[in-house]
Amino acid sequence: MPEFDTIVVATDGSDSVSRAVEVALDLADRFDAAVHALYVVDSGEVDSSPEEVRDQMRNALQERGGEAIVDVQKRAGLDVTAVVREGRPANEIADYAREIDADLVATGTRGRHGENRFLIGSVAERVVRTCPVPVLTVRQLAGEDDDGYGGAPV
Repeated sequence: MPEFDTIVVATDGSDSVSRAVEVALDLADRFDAAVHALYVVDSGEVDSSPEEVRDQMRNALQERGGEAIVDVQKRAGLDVTAVVREGRPANEIADYAREIDADLVATGTRGRHGENRFLIGSVAERVVRTCPVPVLTVRQLAGEDDDGYGGAPV
């Protein structure tokens, strides 16, 4: 049976990631694993915005990241390491998992872009392809809404 001592939950605060958070927290509870909640401010999204609003956008996304992390912490009922990073989401998730020697990364398969995103090119797919540790993808159930917090699409 696999051992999970450290689990990274990649979150963007959206409803579609909510199930992934629940599943990851359940696994952490079962294995008595440490949980790291990770939110990535998408630097590509910030950089592609008009220069005069970039700082405001970055600050707003960082604030949303804080809210997403607090949500994970509240739901966990256990200590959660909170991490907000900026960069390319898939790269940052894989790098962070490597840095902390994580045993598992959990993520949703659909983020804030919903049906407007194809699986090919999505952050979740890139994480699965590039992450040095196993990745658990949790699909949003049919009929669940996506509130689109505005962080990295997962």
